Amino acid sequence: MTVSAPRWDLTNVYPSLDSKQYKNAVKKYQASLDELEAFLKKAGKANAQTEPKKLGKLLGEAVDRFNALLELSGTISPYIYSFVSTDSRNKDAMRALSEFEQMSVKRDILNTKFQAWVGKLGKAAVKKAAKTNASAKAHEFALLESVEQSKYLMSEAEEALAAELTLSGGNAFGKLQGTVTSQMTVDFELDGKVQKMPMPALINLRSHPDESTRRRAYEAENKAWEEAKEVLAACMNGVKGETLTLDRKRGREDAIHASLDFARIDRATLEAMLGAMRDSFPMFRRYFKHKAKLLGKEKLAWWDIFAPMGKTDKVYSWDEARDFIVANFNKFSPELGAFAQRAFDNRWIDGEQREGKRGGAFCMGVEGVKESRILSNFDGSFDQVSTLAHELGHAFHNECAWQAGKTPIQQNTPMTLAETASIMCETIVTEAALNQTSDSQEMLAILEAQMNNASQVVVDIYSRYLFEKEVFERRAKSELSADELCDIMERAQKATYGDGLDENYLQKFMWTWKPHYYSSGFSFYNYPYAFGLLFATGLYAIYQKRGEEFVPAYKELLATTGEARAADLADKFGINIRTKKFWADSLAIIGKRVDRYCQL
Repeated sequence: MTVSAPRWDLTNVYPSLDSKQYKNAVKKYQASLDELEAFLKKAGKANAQTEPKKLGKLLGEAVDRFNALLELSGTISPYIYSFVSTDSRNKDAMRALSEFEQMSVKRDILNTKFQAWVGKLGKAAVKKAAKTNASAKAHEFALLESVEQSKYLMSEAEEALAAELTLSGGNAFGKLQGTVTSQMTVDFELDGKVQKMPMPALINLRSHPDESTRRRAYEAENKAWEEAKEVLAACMNGVKGETLTLDRKRGREDAIHASLDFARIDRATLEAMLGAMRDSFPMFRRYFKHKAKLLGKEKLAWWDIFAPMGKTDKVYSWDEARDFIVANFNKFSPELGAFAQRAFDNRWIDGEQREGKRGGAFCMGVEGVKESRILSNFDGSFDQVSTLAHELGHAFHNECAWQAGKTPIQQNTPMTLAETASIMCETIVTEAALNQTSDSQEMLAILEAQMNNASQVVVDIYSRYLFEKEVFERRAKSELSADELCDIMERAQKATYGDGLDENYLQKFMWTWKPHYYSSGFSFYNYPYAFGLLFATGLYAIYQKRGEEFVPAYKELLATTGEARAADLADKFGINIRTKKFWADSLAIIGKRVDRYCQL
């Protein structure tokens, strides 16, 4: 469907990439990097024996300088990306992005240098010094986290070398994977015409209403991956090899150790959540089996997982989508509704589908103007209405932090908590749509979207976790062939989907095109999604019990997601994330939706 939708407006950030204001901002960024480097060289001479007041002043100034730098980069980077993401042929924007990334390597090196210095000071000295300075005190959590994480740093020279080498090492392998997969095309017959389809478009045919089309696309996809698998296996080995080498040099316990620290959770929390997820597999298999029955099949093949169910003839205009979202946000909180209205009115959203624009959706905060910008590809479907609500949730998360006067450092939210507001807002809209329809086919379509998403985030995410865990364990001993990677992937899917799918038709090539596996800087880019879904689902259940009184505490939670560990923030709502019960209770809520689905 092609539905009229607006483009976003960022002229209040900079007039253009050629403008004096933009160029001056980049110059200021470079100068700030040089000034920070000089400051840290002097400040680094202070030690744990330095007089607390003097040390507090140095820590406070360092924090202020980093915040100023992050505010600049948090304005320049999203501004550049607003062009790159909406016009892949914009060579000026691509060049600007590359130049900015090169400059930002120095920022990463300086951050490591600062972390190493703070680590040498130790917790006791940092705590004592922070009491004497307002900026240092306000950022005590981040400072103490730096002390803790400094234990896992190599020498300053080694860290600097690693930061530079990753551009032509792990980062380059990640880019190669992206280039190979995005430029692959397949000749495919669709609607009676043979078309040269890029792989993302071919993969998207998994949700085509015609089964023969879905199956042919699945077979064509696998044939293409078969031809590219050796190059992509080399990319996987390169990324995971670099990660393992650096983890070992930094003294990490295992591959998942750094991931847990970045997520601000402990192993007990992860195991409690994973245990509850494992226990829920029979529930999701019941959903898969009922979907197979509705499709007239005994078991789902891989190409049936995303098959559309039910029917909704409703096509939302942009104005109708806006009004539906705002009205239902207002029921949760008038402040949330007014915020969404402001986002629509001020053209914070680029919803128009057009050539050269990237697919999917995302939200990015623009620090310099304390506003967010949202990219979507609006087609009038309810799925896109839900996506808009999801991304507006991210924007509201940013807004709560800015309203509370939080600095960029204080807003450094782990991925586990970053999905809290987005899933909450998506749930508000989806539940409203379910409550406002009595048509069984429309209800089935909405429930299918809910259940499909939940099954992907719980069942499929668990398979990706198992896959990556085994890849790391085996890559530590030797490189893995493409066939070995396929075998690991297929066994992981059998362990999670079980008899919910036809084991003869799984997707052993899932590892080839998922970019999450190819980031040397962020391993296990999977289980945080499950954390986000289940944590937000649990919070929504609390909201249903408490009503309006829930909102102020919820807003405070969103404002402080960058200033505490996940367990401490959850504790404010009486939630213990280290026990299986909380996760099981959230999954039980999804279980009720499965029951409802299976009754249709």
